[in-house]
Amino acid sequence: MPELAEVEYFRRRWDVGVGQKIIAVKINAGKRIFRGNDLDTLQRLLPGAKLLGSEARGKQMLFRFSKGAWLGVHLGMTGKLRHEPAGFAPDKHDHLVLRQARQSLVFSDPRLFGRVLFHHGAKVPEWWKRLPPALTSTGFTLERMQAFLQRRARSPIKGVLLQQEFFIGIGNWMADEILWRAKIHPRRLAGVLSETETREVWKAIRFVCSGALKIVAKDHSDPPPSWLFRHRWEQGGRCPKDATPLDRATIGGRTTAWCPKCQPR
Repeated sequence: MPELAEVEYFRRRWDVGVGQKIIAVKINAGKRIFRGNDLDTLQRLLPGAKLLGSEARGKQMLFRFSKGAWLGVHLGMTGKLRHEPAGFAPDKHDHLVLRQARQSLVFSDPRLFGRVLFHHGAKVPEWWKRLPPALTSTGFTLERMQAFLQRRARSPIKGVLLQQEFFIGIGNWMADEILWRAKIHPRRLAGVLSETETREVWKAIRFVCSGALKIVAKDHSDPPPSWLFRHRWEQGGRCPKDATPLDRATIGGRTTAWCPKCQPR
């Protein structure tokens, strides 16, 4: 599933259409990605509306249009945004196409695990307001993180980092990267981390999220070899700091990689 930086990369794929009007809308209306939406209003309002801007928060995106139209997109496991020539012919997996004079903005999702949310109103949709603060924002404080960890004190820290109600946008590889940099074993319980260890996790979250946004979100490049990311799935993968063979196990329901020397139990 796309994580914070991958989502930001795909959000930027529609930047080419900012400031331009939507001429026509094509949707595969029967698909579950549109469940709960007023599609009649969507198809009535978006033609003639101008794409004004967008933002990403965690694994979700919000696109703002004139005429009081808002479009939320969650990519799920296989969703992608892209742009195509204005007159291109959509295929069966292109479930939403916003046609403009110069190009078409496309949302495709072969496995239909994504979601499109439409809102009409003068203010930001409530479902967007309810999202937790971005992990790179001033709202993501050490104190708030400490309180969240204590509420999940008996859970492995790896699993807690994957909980989107607070750690919005962190997925499997980012959680492993964060714990490796903080020198925390992924099986450690969230509630037993010392104040110093908790601060190191918080600092690592900020570093990994900011770095991923600079590197991955720019052009979908992989992080450099100095990151655990480049070694965690290699056959015989080793820690990029000390060349120790990596350990692997399923923790928090996800396959996890760590360095037993840097991250002792």
